[in-house]
Amino acid sequence: MLSPSSATVVRATLPVVREHAEAITGAFYSRMFAAHPDLLDLFNRGNQATGRQRQALAAAVVAYAGHLLGEDTVPWGPVVERIAHKHASLGITPAQYPIVGRHLMAAVGQVLGDAVTDEIARAWDEVYWLFACELVAREARLYHAAGLDDPAAVWRAWRVVERTLETDDVVSFTLVPADGDPAGEFVPGQYVSVAVDLGDGAGRQIRQYSLSGAPGLPTWQITVKRLRGQAGSPDGAVSSFLHERVAVGDLLRLSPPFGDVSSVPGDGPLLLVSAGIGITPAMSALHHLARRDAGRPVVLVHADRTGDTHALRRHLPELRRALPGLRMHLWYEHGAPDAALATLATRVDTGRVDPALIPVPADADVHLCGPLPFMSHVRAGLLRRGVPGERIAYEVFGPEMLPN
Repeated sequence: MLSPSSATVVRATLPVVREHAEAITGAFYSRMFAAHPDLLDLFNRGNQATGRQRQALAAAVVAYAGHLLGEDTVPWGPVVERIAHKHASLGITPAQYPIVGRHLMAAVGQVLGDAVTDEIARAWDEVYWLFACELVAREARLYHAAGLDDPAAVWRAWRVVERTLETDDVVSFTLVPADGDPAGEFVPGQYVSVAVDLGDGAGRQIRQYSLSGAPGLPTWQITVKRLRGQAGSPDGAVSSFLHERVAVGDLLRLSPPFGDVSSVPGDGPLLLVSAGIGITPAMSALHHLARRDAGRPVVLVHADRTGDTHALRRHLPELRRALPGLRMHLWYEHGAPDAALATLATRVDTGRVDPALIPVPADADVHLCGPLPFMSHVRAGLLRRGVPGERIAYEVFGPEMLPN
């Protein structure tokens, strides 16, 4: 809780900080990376280049200040939990928080200049440290649950034992622990961080990928979409590396599974809604149900550009046989699925998903995964149809906090 004097100052200055938040976070990253270039290895350089990272940080800091003042515009608990899981998957340590705090406060002074009095600086420093302490505590619990006494030990070597081209731009890697120990459990919907050394002076980069197979197996599977650059932007560095340079027998470094969103919430009817590569946590859910709860009623709604770009569709015939309560509603912007898949689906539509046509079982728990505009559109439509917001879980790829 903010001290009364700091609360007064933060309330008075929050509009100004909100207005300049992206400039502040932009200056913060420039200052911090200049002083600590080693920290570049922890951040997605693509998101740095596009500005998505500074936008996400600005939104988080402003939202937290509003939370401390009792002015929540969104529930804060899920936001901070998501950030903590992301940090734990990167091996963030408590010792890194003073570095961030120092450069963040210096950036506030750089952008706002003489307007930042000592009183204002102290108040916003208090905001930062309350935020930092909450994250450190949550991350400590996550590390303990993962069996990690030291965040630096977050990385484990895994060997690629199978590589499957799912579509022209999507590949799946089946992995086993290189040390011969058991793979370990995870919850469908969770992800792992993958760290790769890009070479050519590009350093190490880390990305998160959902686990797309079933828990409880001796192997794990990740499914990676190759990101193609658009409008002059470069191709995704890590996805291109994995597609072009990683073969059977190679080693990858993975974190333990993290992520606070389960794709099998509850124990009643389940609705899985996905688009594009967002199919990965839904497929993990279906594989899990086929092994552990085959009688559970489940509806899969998936949207893709074409039948040929629909990743992991090769598993659907087997899953349809294993799950008697599975119904599939497929949407393709262009074209149609192959005849075999079309016969398995309850319904196939052309165009974009219309939330009014999604079959929603009574009392269903819902899991969404896909691009932010897609999830915002579907979630809004389901809310209008009376689905309670607390029954709609969603996974966001990238640094953004929440869909609109």
